[in-house]
Formats: sequence, structure tokens, C-alpha cells
Amino acid sequence: MRRMTRQKKMLYDETKRISSFFDACELHANVLKKDPGIGLATVYRFLNLLENEGEIHSFMCDNKKIYSNNKKSHAHFRCEKCAEIKHIQVKNVDFLHKSTHDDICHFQIELIGVCSECKQ
Repeated sequence: MRRMTRQKKMLYDETKRISSFFDACELHANVLKKDPGIGLATVYRFLNLLENEGEIHSFMCDNKKIYSNNKKSHAHFRCEKCAEIKHIQVKNVDFLHKSTHDDICHFQIELIGVCSECKQ
């Protein structure tokens, strides 16, 4: 990372404290408690910097960019009828490793169908 300013240090520390997926607005709300002068644009620039340097990963979820500190993969199920989105755990990705000779870092999967509530 380039020069570590006070704001960058605060943002970096806050991103490392978050253990789940987060978006720029959540990060901004958290740092506003410590520094009310930090702008949302600063948060977006910082997240882009971290993503470009491989410090964090991004995924698309519900038409919103979310971030992760680790190489967690992201998978969810979206119902065609009620539009509910459920995050799901994918424990075994052997089928992905068999389909490519490339090294998989992380992945994003979106499953679309009809949820159990709408099927009834």
C-alpha cells in the first residue's frame, strides 16, 4: 500500500476487524463513529486500492458490491417468485477443480429457482 495516512490506517484497521462480508456503506458507518469527517468517496477509493492490491476480494450480491477479508467464496440462492435471497454454504468444490486446470482462488455462484415457501 502507498503512504499510510491516519484515515487509511483507520480504514485498514476497521476492514481487518470485520469478519464477515461487508459493503462500503457499512464500513463508512463504522469509521464515522471514530472520524465524522471521513467521506464515502474516501472509503470507495480505499476499498478499490485494497482490492487492486489483493488485500480484499469483492463479490456482487443483490446488485451491490460486497467485500471479504479472506478468500471466502460467495454463493446464494435467489427465488424467481418472491425475490428472496438466501446465502448458502458450498462445502465441496471438487466439481470446479475437475473442470479446469487453473488454480481457483475464490468463486461466486448464484443459484436461481423457486424457494420452498413459494413451492407450497
